[in-house]
Amino acid sequence: MRVKISNLLWGLVFIVVGVGLAGNILFDWNFQVFFPGWWTLFIIIPCLTSIIRNGISLGSTSGLLIGVMLLVSQYVDFHVSLWELMVPAILIIVGLGFIFQGAFRKSIKVDHSIHVEGQSSSANNGKRDYSAIFSGNRVRVTDEFIGSDLNAVFGGMTLDLRDAIINRDVEITATAVFGGIDIYVPTGVSVKVNNMPIFGGVSNKTVRTTDPNAYTIYLNSTTMFGGIDIK
Repeated sequence: MRVKISNLLWGLVFIVVGVGLAGNILFDWNFQVFFPGWWTLFIIIPCLTSIIRNGISLGSTSGLLIGVMLLVSQYVDFHVSLWELMVPAILIIVGLGFIFQGAFRKSIKVDHSIHVEGQSSSANNGKRDYSAIFSGNRVRVTDEFIGSDLNAVFGGMTLDLRDAIINRDVEITATAVFGGIDIYVPTGVSVKVNNMPIFGGVSNKTVRTTDPNAYTIYLNSTTMFGGIDIK
């Protein structure tokens, strides 16, 4: 039976805690469950799981770095407030994420392109990259849609697919860092969400289709102090 990475990591955590508590009883160990910075594991483990499962991404890498910094700060005196370094660290990671975006992802082979009214973007194997950085961006697709990469950093973005033609399963990769993304989907398609939340989340408000042959939009996203609404 195949074990999910997240189940494996959390399972190891519980095993370690169980063994430690048993050691306290049997061998008088000095094992402490609530060690300094124990709460950072709820940031580190999900981010590490996302990196192992989906590859390096902006949100998961940022969350892992922040979690590790917070854990280390419990044991090392930096003589400065670590919270003051959070924003510079996030900005640096965001910059690196845009420079090396897609370098660690598996490309999806496609044969068609997207026609978008009134918007310009860069193509990546037929997919399109759209960004909203300290601004807003609205994209409306009116032709065949084969997937896209969305990034909202301190900004807002809207991807309108209600008039798009979807004749296959497609993937949307989205990252919202201190920003928000709205995705409008056409009727008759299925939506499946795989989100890595870091003080953020995804709200799927679409009506579930009963058609077993309906095409599926797969959303692989990271929300860090931000949110994504699917409507």
